[in-house]
This record gives sequence, structure tokens and C-alpha cells, in this order.
Amino acid sequence: MITIKKMAEMLGTSTTTVSNVIHGKTGEVSPAMVEKVKRLIEEYDYVPNINARNLARNQSGIIGLAMRTNRDKYDNFMKDPFAGELTGAVESFVRARGYFTMVYISDDVTEIINSVASWNVDGLILLGMQRADGILLKQKVKKPMVFIDCYFDDSIFEYVNVGVDDQRGGYEITEYLIRKGHQKIAFLADNCVGVDYQRFKGYKAAIMEAGLPYEEEDFIMLEPNGSDMSLLLADVYRRAGDFTAFVCASDYYAANIMNYLQDHGLKIPEDLSVVGFDDNVYSRMVRPALTTVHQDVTRKGGLAVEKLFHMIRKEDYGDKFEQLPVSLVERNSVKEIR
Repeated sequence: MITIKKMAEMLGTSTTTVSNVIHGKTGEVSPAMVEKVKRLIEEYDYVPNINARNLARNQSGIIGLAMRTNRDKYDNFMKDPFAGELTGAVESFVRARGYFTMVYISDDVTEIINSVASWNVDGLILLGMQRADGILLKQKVKKPMVFIDCYFDDSIFEYVNVGVDDQRGGYEITEYLIRKGHQKIAFLADNCVGVDYQRFKGYKAAIMEAGLPYEEEDFIMLEPNGSDMSLLLADVYRRAGDFTAFVCASDYYAANIMNYLQDHGLKIPEDLSVVGFDDNVYSRMVRPALTTVHQDVTRKGGLAVEKLFHMIRKEDYGDKFEQLPVSLVERNSVKEIR
């Protein structure tokens, strides 16, 4: 493949001039020379050597996007609309800055650390990490990093996180159900840490504020088994008669639960009201359309990328813990009880 040096020799000009044309910096290059360089590029199908350029800058030009997932919940994490939208947003914002994104998904944080270390990334965006994972990452990976949707309470290390006001969202969706007359409301999630715990805290705050009783049985712990949700959904169906409304920690579960309950004879919202959290494609495809909490996943990914590049350039990146607002989206999955 032809090099910049060879092109410069062929044209009787400097390598700097050829390089400037290749990278669009033509302000100080004559129009005639610009055309000559462009014709030579086309004739020899010249492709810039990005690796060489990044090595000269002591950079890899790569941003790592590492996601820790629960294999009991997902056989393929990218099937989840949240994961797909977030990954697409991060890749788009990273590419706009002339960098590349490398994605690694695992339920083993050690695998994640070994992989990102071998890439020699310039920075990391991390999703699904717990406190112990964050500590290990900070110890082993000496690169700028931004976490997404992570809550490391009383952490022994400083970290940068981009998320949404999960607790507020859990409160608002529950308070909405209470205003609609519901008094026996369950919260459904597959864990009680991180994001789901914050949403649960909001749910419980609304219950307590309204003076409604709360029992441990009102938290229905979902136990996924990969793509087979039959046992999980059968258990939810068995509990449905104890409540007038379900607050699901995600649209993913809300949609699956609604479909199963209706397939087994229950009417939504006549027999049971169901709400979710995320406002993704599931909420609009399921019938009746799902009342849920909206979060801007694309903005979340974009803000994480923005902060990371400020960190890479040693610039001010703003707040360490950024919470984007949420909003209630009212559709047709809630019945008003009079």
C-alpha cells in the first residue's frame, strides 16, 4: 500500500502537505496540490493507517464498553431494548469523535478486566457493575472510566456515574397508582440492589407516605432462568389475586407478565393494573399499551461519552454523580378504582 512519504516524493512536496490534505486541513495548501493529492489517493486506493497515527499520539483510539450481565436473566443481553439503545448511542457518540468502540459482555468481572486491559483502551464505559466490581476495576485498570446506572453506596473510592433519578421514578409511578385508588400494590424485580433497589425505595416511600401497609410479601422477587420464564411467570400469576396493581422494575418484565396473565384469563387493567419503568419499545408494543416511567437512554449514553472524553483530555467533566430526570407516561394499563 502506498504511503504518505511515497506520495510526497511522487508529487515533489512535503509529507506534511500530503497529510494535511488527507485529514481535510487544506487551508494552507494550494487548490492545484489538493487536487493532485486527491487524484493520487483515488488512484492507489489509499487508506490512512489509523494504528500508526494513534501510536504516534500514544493512544489506541478505542473506547471500551463493558457490560456485566446476569446469565440467569438473559441468554443474549443485546435482545433487551435498553441494552441495544444504550450500545447504539455510545457507539454513535464515540464514532463522532473519531474513535472506535469495543464491546465486551460477561457475567464475570475478571474476564471484563482482562479483556479491556488487552485492548489498551483510552477509556472505559461500564454498565451493570456492583460495588465490589467497581473497587476491582479501579485497582486493576488505570484508565479514565465512567459508570452507567451504578450505585456504590459508602464507597471507598471516587467514581463518575451517569444515571437517572430511579428513586423518583419509582415514587412517581407508585403515587400515580395510589391516586387512581389502588391500595394493594406489589413491587416486582429480580434483585434488590443498584437501580432496582432505588426504584423499590421510591415505591416504598410512596406507600408509606400514603399511610398504606407494607409487608415483605409485597416485594415479589422474580427468579429468571435464561429465556425460559415459565416458572417465574406462573408464580406471578399465582400471586396476582393478592393485589390490584403491579409496579414492575422494567418494561421487559411488565410486558412479559402482562402477556402471560392475559393468556391465562386475567384482563389488564380490569383485573389487575400493571406499570413499568424505561418507556422502551415493549411499552408501546404490548396491549394494552403500558403506563411507565420514561428515561432518555440515548441522552444517558451521550452524557457518559461526553464525560469520558473530558476525563481523557484532563478537562472539567462536571458532577461526579449525574442523574437525568424521569417522567411519567400514562397509557392504558391502569384502572381507576373508585
